[in-house]
Amino acid sequence: MKHRLRRIGAVVLLAAGSVLLAIVTADAITFGQPDGNGHPNTGGLVYPQVFSDGTWLYCSGTLISPTVFLTAAHCDIGASRVTVTFDSAYQDGDKTFVGTWYADPLYGHDESDPHDIAVVVFDKPIKGITPAKLPGAGSLSNLSNNQQFTSVGYGAFEVTNQPGGHRYLYNDVRAVATGTLNSVSPSWLRISMNPATGNGGTCYGDSGGPNFLGNSNTIAATTITGDAVCRSVNTAYRLDTSSARTFLRQFVVLP
Repeated sequence: MKHRLRRIGAVVLLAAGSVLLAIVTADAITFGQPDGNGHPNTGGLVYPQVFSDGTWLYCSGTLISPTVFLTAAHCDIGASRVTVTFDSAYQDGDKTFVGTWYADPLYGHDESDPHDIAVVVFDKPIKGITPAKLPGAGSLSNLSNNQQFTSVGYGAFEVTNQPGGHRYLYNDVRAVATGTLNSVSPSWLRISMNPATGNGGTCYGDSGGPNFLGNSNTIAATTITGDAVCRSVNTAYRLDTSSARTFLRQFVVLP
């Protein structure tokens, strides 16, 4: 499984992405647009090491209570204390918030249900941002085949095909795109991000970020994985399942 974590490394193409020192301007996510203030409860995890171009974002997530930030377990970089920004266009030195990392202890133990879910519990409540809502138990099992989703995150905005392979371009800008439901399984929503059908979607760095139900403030699922070049399917972890809810109820009141 290729997780949509923005990998740590030099300016080379890695197994699941790349880090580019050059910052370029373009629409972000993939086949989407800059989010601006559209989804202020979507934030990014800030990698703690300072590189030549400063710090940068490696995963995405969402505020689901004043003190709890939802993301993906595979975004674990081995630190118990992590840093989050809610700036729509992050630059090194911008305001950040610090909290404690908690991942589902069952992550990676069950192929059919990956338990790829984690939270950051902040030291102090985040003020001025309305948290996103979680779905009700089992509420996503019978979605219509034309259900739309709004994907938000700080991941790669473009994938280029150059000599030597694909390169993934980042600018740490929060972006948004719309995709259409492909299929529902017990753990996953598979959302089309095929530009040929008018859809956009996620890429590396969008891991843990929200896929809102239509234009609502309800997160249906969190981005986990997809095809290698970010043009086909966004595979997102359902938040209405008993396993996701078992983990989340330790930190928030569930609907």
